Amino acid sequence: MRESTTGIPDWTTDTWLIAGGRDRTPGEPLNVPPVFASNFYLPDDRLYSRSDGTPTTDALEDLLSGLEDGRALAFASGMAAAAVIFQRLHVGATIAVPEDPYHGVAGIVAEGEAQGRWTVRRLDQADTPAWLDAMRECDLVWLETPENPLMTVADLPVICGAPRGDTTLVAVDSTFATPLNQRPLDLGADVVMHSATKFIGGHSDLLAGVLITRSAELHDEFHHRRLLHGATIGAMEAFLTIRGARTMSLRVERAQANAMELAQRLEQHPEITRVLYPGLPSHSTHAVAATFMSGFGAMMSFETTGSGDRATEVCARAELINHATSLGGVETTMERRAAIPGQERIPPTLIRLSVGCEDVDDLWADFNHALRPT
Repeated sequence: MRESTTGIPDWTTDTWLIAGGRDRTPGEPLNVPPVFASNFYLPDDRLYSRSDGTPTTDALEDLLSGLEDGRALAFASGMAAAAVIFQRLHVGATIAVPEDPYHGVAGIVAEGEAQGRWTVRRLDQADTPAWLDAMRECDLVWLETPENPLMTVADLPVICGAPRGDTTLVAVDSTFATPLNQRPLDLGADVVMHSATKFIGGHSDLLAGVLITRSAELHDEFHHRRLLHGATIGAMEAFLTIRGARTMSLRVERAQANAMELAQRLEQHPEITRVLYPGLPSHSTHAVAATFMSGFGAMMSFETTGSGDRATEVCARAELINHATSLGGVETTMERRAAIPGQERIPPTLIRLSVGCEDVDDLWADFNHALRPT
């Protein structure tokens, strides 16, 4: 059973995903519908959906709050949620980020750096001593773990539990892990961010983001910034995110079982030179991940033999696996990350794979087809 710090029933996470965020008043619908309204009759606490959301938004935030035992705010996208954290930084702030964060976050960081707004430390996510220094000296410590697309896992218990400066805020992008496999707030982080577009929504049909914190002050600050920047989630997107989240536990369980099996098989494939998956003992941060993660997730990367063009051809030849960007859906997707502008540091033959819920042997047959020597 999950210990609750926010008045949420002490159900398991699997149960909460199905039972949370419902209005059980007699006569109300079993599933909260999308409320398509921008303004509301006065007098009432809810004035305008950009500031106060809708009953659909409330249901989503209640559901997401229970995943991390915190207070959740839903946003129009994962990037909108991330931007709110960076927007709070004062001029002259110092921030620490991974060397290769999600390219949208890398863009925010580069823009602020170019404008002279802040000083940036780009750290190897596996270099725990460097992160411990950053905890004492930086205003924002931004961790993304597992890291996109190299799957490096940060030592969250050590880093988030370390002594920190008076102004240090620790934020963790936990999108790849999902709340099912790691809970950064329990380890000492101040705020956790998820791109709910991915595993929480789970069906590649929406954009959504979430920030979750246990600090009332941070929650109120993020709410105010969401209002100012117009980053509130839409009613239909909130409805779809709730509907997708109901099955997240089932989807992630199947997908990460598939991922482990595929990672082990790919590691033995003659057309693959390297597999990056935290669940494999060969991964450089496997031992760290095994100390605190409940599962290793459904994301991995691998490198093919040959050139970048060869890797692109592998993606194009797949018939079941979808050659598409983004991740976290029921369907398996893959893409060559170095082909995306701003990702030039990524090895040219690296393919990022988001493993879905298909039959694992069907996926393996498709890999053998796509990886045939040419």
